[in-house]
Amino acid sequence: MLDNNLKNTLRSYLQNLKTPVELSLAVDQSEKGQELKALALDIATLSDLIVVTDNPAAKRIPSMLVRSQAKGTEITFAGVPMGHEFTSLVLALLHSGGHPIKEEAAVLEQIALLPGELNFEIYVSLSCQTCPEVVQALNLIAAVNPNIKTNMIDGAVFPDEVSSRNIMAVPTVFLNGEQFSQGAISLGNILNKVDANAASRQAEILAKKDNFDVLVIGGGPAGAAAAIYSARKGLNTGVVAERFGGQVADTVGIENFISVKETEGPKLVANLEAHVRHYEVDIMNSQKAIKLSQNELFEVELANGAVLKSKTVILSTGARWREMNVPGEKEYRGRGVAYCPHCDGPLFKGKRVAVIGGGNSGIEAAIDLAGIVEHVTVLEFDSKLRADAVLVKKAQSMGNIDIILNAQSTEVLGDGNKVTGINYTDRVTGEAKHVALAGIFVQIGLVPNTEWLRGTVELTNRGEIIVDAHGQTSMKGVFAAGDATNSPFKQIIIAMGSGATASLGAFDYLIRN
Repeated sequence: MLDNNLKNTLRSYLQNLKTPVELSLAVDQSEKGQELKALALDIATLSDLIVVTDNPAAKRIPSMLVRSQAKGTEITFAGVPMGHEFTSLVLALLHSGGHPIKEEAAVLEQIALLPGELNFEIYVSLSCQTCPEVVQALNLIAAVNPNIKTNMIDGAVFPDEVSSRNIMAVPTVFLNGEQFSQGAISLGNILNKVDANAASRQAEILAKKDNFDVLVIGGGPAGAAAAIYSARKGLNTGVVAERFGGQVADTVGIENFISVKETEGPKLVANLEAHVRHYEVDIMNSQKAIKLSQNELFEVELANGAVLKSKTVILSTGARWREMNVPGEKEYRGRGVAYCPHCDGPLFKGKRVAVIGGGNSGIEAAIDLAGIVEHVTVLEFDSKLRADAVLVKKAQSMGNIDIILNAQSTEVLGDGNKVTGINYTDRVTGEAKHVALAGIFVQIGLVPNTEWLRGTVELTNRGEIIVDAHGQTSMKGVFAAGDATNSPFKQIIIAMGSGATASLGAFDYLIRN
């Protein structure tokens, strides 16, 4: 199952095991069942502390339960945890085998004290880059607290289960049988939801922090660059982020980051965070800023009620996917309406889908989906496609992609449980038309995360923060960078450059004031 290079790498990791780990299998004669069995047996040959047993009581077949014999913790993988989830499996083995968990002591203590029994089920696709973050966060919780169980479920292996629960987007998490979350969610935000006292405790801790010289709001490429440049100037620097890495964590292939021929979003985010933590930067993750004001210092109020103070502020809140804003879109989000073709595409295997948008992201999505689904219809509002010519040529060469121009989407239709089609208007003839389909992937650009700043700093009519050549906003001492600003190009490398500019601008402001 594993090639020699992968075995050698895994063998070196498994040398860190300190206590026995049991791999309890429930397999059948199916292809996936035999793959999982082969995987478990391969792993067992790499460490004397790993033993393979049978699990006749398993709820799902094929599945593999990773049990710590010392702590009694249990982490289950239903399906074959390869692809993006192989790292999740490796971490589960290490954490179950007594290898120290790299997390703050206060967080580990909080997990250990969570009351009651919690049973998490996480539905994923192995091509989803967002899923491992959620799986690993939940597995970490289960590796600390034996009263908490996690089950990673490959939706492609258990399609009937996915269908019965109306799951049409991943990652989708159920807690004790009830839907808990859908999409990316960090460890901190998971704990905030299951621990009723988490917010108040965090607010109390945050309120005691010293005043910052530079407070960065947002942990994407712009925020990371701003934090590094500020820390290197010897400034007391803090970062407030809902989710470190932002949208980059959901990006699949990155091939235009200069000097790096090819990388992936999660890998870049991990490198960014490691670089920021190399300096004395206070990263406050899973925290949302809701208000900015100025007294003697700038004050940033967080959703949990805490107020942070700083001499300067850098706003790098990024952007999110733009919505169609038509009837039915919100009602069927996660039930056929999706925004990540790489994550959710496998759930529509053999079905008919639409992609809304004819820019690079839209045509790339159509090309990717065409290899999975039965048919793709691209609906573009404009009279021409805006994607690069090479992408358009590729899409036009594929036999199962139709491209419709001058199409104004008007309504998402469904049967109450899932999407059944989309209505659009032909902008040339005015004729109303309908396309029957099972999924709709919206790829029509970005919306800046700046609603909370209205009336505080000057914004464009698109909600972008207006900055000068130094990255300064209309409020002196407040700077901004990245996709949340009026920079005409939304690119990772440009966001990083603007983060550096904003940081240098803030430093210049401090030494002059």
